[in-house]
Amino acid sequence: MTLPSPPPLAPETLWAILNNELPDDTVNQLVWRSLGYRYNQQSQTWTSEQVDPAWAEKYPEPPNFIESRPATVQLTRAIPKENKQLLKTHLGFKGYTVDQLVPRLTRRATMTNWLLSEMKQQKLI
Repeated sequence: MTLPSPPPLAPETLWAILNNELPDDTVNQLVWRSLGYRYNQQSQTWTSEQVDPAWAEKYPEPPNFIESRPATVQLTRAIPKENKQLLKTHLGFKGYTVDQLVPRLTRRATMTNWLLSEMKQQKLI
């Protein structure tokens, strides 16, 4: 199995996550890559050598953030307080409507905010 490379982290990609235009697998891969998980094509397994030890201990294999509330909660807690509002302040995201408040979309928003926070910490934005 060969995994396609996820798109680059750019505003268009972040909006595609929020607008549900990217497949869940691609969104997960963006976060996994940023966390340090790497896919070994030869062994067809995920490695976590580059993952923060706290994450790697709890999640030796990359978690499916769309399906896992505990993993998403941990992701939320990993966002520094000063970066919690980046969806609103940096992207101008107004949030979802009441009928859109389903776990899948809210988890995608959490993942997007975490990615934005990582970008800010790396001085990419």
